[in-house]
Amino acid sequence: MYKVYMLRCSDNSLYTGLTTDPARRLSEHQSGGTKGARYTRARLPVSLVWQSESLPDRSSASSLEYQIKRMTRKQKLQLISRSES
Repeated sequence: MYKVYMLRCSDNSLYTGLTTDPARRLSEHQSGGTKGARYTRARLPVSLVWQSESLPDRSSASSLEYQIKRMTRKQKLQLISRSES
């Protein structure tokens, strides 16, 4: 099962990715090593602010990731705030 997630970086930017294990992936981003994304390595620390429900396959997760990456910042923040309610 895949999940799409969003991280808030230290510069307040948002990073979107997909994974099968959100806790492991967050740890990889936080470590600043080569397994973390280049984008987040320059913007540590990061925090997990949103994650999707489980998706059945990578294709579904990739489609959702693509849709989120095309959203405006305002739309992403609305998505995050809806999940916190």
